[in-house]
Amino acid sequence: MKASKVWAIIPAYNEEASIRQVIEKAMDYAENIIVVDDGSADKTSLAAGKTKAHVLKHVVNLGKGAALKTGCDYALRQGAEAMVVLDADAQHDPSEIPKFVAQLEAHDIVFGYRKYNKAMPWILKFGNKAINSATRILYGIRLQDTQCGYRAFTAEAYRKIRWQASDYSMESEMITRAGKNKLSYAEVPIETIYGNKYKGTTVLDGIKIVFNLLWWRWSK
Repeated sequence: MKASKVWAIIPAYNEEASIRQVIEKAMDYAENIIVVDDGSADKTSLAAGKTKAHVLKHVVNLGKGAALKTGCDYALRQGAEAMVVLDADAQHDPSEIPKFVAQLEAHDIVFGYRKYNKAMPWILKFGNKAINSATRILYGIRLQDTQCGYRAFTAEAYRKIRWQASDYSMESEMITRAGKNKLSYAEVPIETIYGNKYKGTTVLDGIKIVFNLLWWRWSK
């Protein structure tokens, strides 16, 4: 797959401190970078604008799911054949992008998974295991880390998994749509990196995700 046809999508919310570093490192592995500033109150857009990335901006904060969809839709209009999505807070190492792209040669969608270690918050370990089990039982997809946001998919796969959720539930909705459309998938291990402050799926988010998994199973 030509590098010019692979687009990296980075949703960002108040990531002024890290976004430029993430973009510049990602540019070593992907020619096209899209940053979607999801209504940040800081200078995220200004920092991203100092790079060669395409910078899109939501006027108000709409949620990670909405930001990713904005970015992926834009990439599709620009002729992208594949998309890699990663976080803006430096918890995903852009140097691992080639691993995802390589797997897309034989699969529709590629999921990253973090290895459990002492750096991973205990609530995240517990929640991930519960959601992993629910996903396996309801959709027949066996993943080691259903909540890892580092992923890649072909343009054709995106058309089939395009989600409705605007929040963190989109990561699970993506999986359910992949299962229902019988898309081929692979997993690749990624480094487990956490900053000083935990960000991501909360207990309430986890409860909502499990409820949605049940709802999506029989309503769509």
